[in-house]
Amino acid sequence: MLTTNLDNFDIEILHELQRNGRATINDLADKIGLSPSPVARRLRNLEKAGVISGYAALIDEAALGFEFSVFVSVKLDRQVDDALARFETAVRGFPEVVDCWLMTGNRDYLLRISTRGPADFERFLTGKFTKVPGVASIESSIPLRRVKAGLSRTLDR
Repeated sequence: MLTTNLDNFDIEILHELQRNGRATINDLADKIGLSPSPVARRLRNLEKAGVISGYAALIDEAALGFEFSVFVSVKLDRQVDDALARFETAVRGFPEVVDCWLMTGNRDYLLRISTRGPADFERFLTGKFTKVPGVASIESSIPLRRVKAGLSRTLDR
């Protein structure tokens, strides 16, 4: 299903689920003005088409003690498939890395690292991350505050 095939009811379902991922079929039906059966069918279709890729709880990292985020840009010594694959495998094994993107430009990857504080970040950086084979250089940036947060782009109504 392409996004161009989505109608207003599908878009409303997506908006409601982004606001409340625990909404029941009946909740969604009440909010968008359809009966539960068509809402359930539309929801199944959105899931089958991959528009809805899963459901998850949003966790407040700070409430768990992980109050310190750092954005890390990484340049590898070689940009060949096996070097990229080795790096990505290593990164997937670090719980401190909560987000990792392969990039264009003068850096190969951009990561967001979440730790309890600067000392934890330093231990992660020197004890684990700098030991990943193929890393040529690392540049860290510490965010001051989040201006906007979102998990995905929404469609206009």
